[in-house]
Amino acid sequence: MQNTDRTYSLPQWRLTRWLVSPGRDVPSDIRVELIGGLFGSLPIFFGGIINTLLVAALITVRHPEPLFLVWLVLESLVCVSRIVVLISARKAARLGRPTYTDLYVVLALLWASSVGYGTFISLVSGDWIAATIACLSAASMVGGICVRNFGAPRMSAAMVVLSVGPCALGALFTQEAIFWLVLVQVPLYIASMSMASYRLNAMLVSTMLAEREHERHTRQDSLTGLLNRHGLLRRLDQAVALANPGSAEFAVLYLDLDGFKAVNDTYGHAAGDALLRLVANRVLALLPEGAGAARIGGDEFVLLTQHGDEAEARAFSDRVIESVAQPYDLQQDHPISISGSVGIALIPRHGADTAAVLHAADRALYLAKSAGKRQTAMAQT
Repeated sequence: MQNTDRTYSLPQWRLTRWLVSPGRDVPSDIRVELIGGLFGSLPIFFGGIINTLLVAALITVRHPEPLFLVWLVLESLVCVSRIVVLISARKAARLGRPTYTDLYVVLALLWASSVGYGTFISLVSGDWIAATIACLSAASMVGGICVRNFGAPRMSAAMVVLSVGPCALGALFTQEAIFWLVLVQVPLYIASMSMASYRLNAMLVSTMLAEREHERHTRQDSLTGLLNRHGLLRRLDQAVALANPGSAEFAVLYLDLDGFKAVNDTYGHAAGDALLRLVANRVLALLPEGAGAARIGGDEFVLLTQHGDEAEARAFSDRVIESVAQPYDLQQDHPISISGSVGIALIPRHGADTAAVLHAADRALYLAKSAGKRQTAMAQT
């Protein structure tokens, strides 16, 4: 599909949105990735353009008449426009700008229409050599259309109809009755290739959904829904890469629950699991936009937030500790109370890489717990 360094924009026009729709209940991020597929497969793209230009040029040389001259001019203008828009869109995608997707879709339909127009005028000309070349060229284009555009099955089906549909229409104007067989063949061909596009699209979407679900499981803690250690390390790697003293600084808060083991021992693991889920919910409710939270084992949590200075990080830690210390209803005889201690490390002040930052936060947590319950400690530089 699309390159990881490019993001292509979704179309804005009603018709183009309908044409590229992969179906209902497809998440927006997958829709964006499918749009990126329309801009890929460059060998097929340029191979199709070269083929149709050559066919139009050779047949026009054989028949230098107005209808064929119009075909060659139309084919040339559409192909050049498609190349210009494709190059511009790929550049815009790298820069995060709109990628002219509506125009790109319309030009694809015009290209298919030009191919179909060429087959029609070649058939009605009575020149069976020209007709054979044009029809074979159109039929060969269908495979490339389906391969490049099955992420948008409606668009693929429309391009197939526009490119080979005129073959059946042109057969009505020929004087050869045997050629009317095309009236049956072409609709069947269109139907089968369109169905293939829909089947391929469904398989692709299912695969992408499965991959996304697998990715979610690999980075999510199954008990609390927070990130797991793997997911946390990825977020920390991103924060380390973005961190810049004075502009983009991050705080890593290492939270350890005080008194959790006693809850587990007294009320059982089911109650302990319920308590961890409640703690996770409270932590999530406090997180600012763009922050992350992870459970990395037992009763240990790590929070990642973007804070400008040490005072902000400490203030946030105090809110976390205060929230965690509120009583919990675990369906026991009375509410359960625990507390938490927090060690804070700042990125990049206390570490230039993920391992160093986590180690600094862990050492700060040790200092906090040594000072007693419900304490916050800042990592030492």
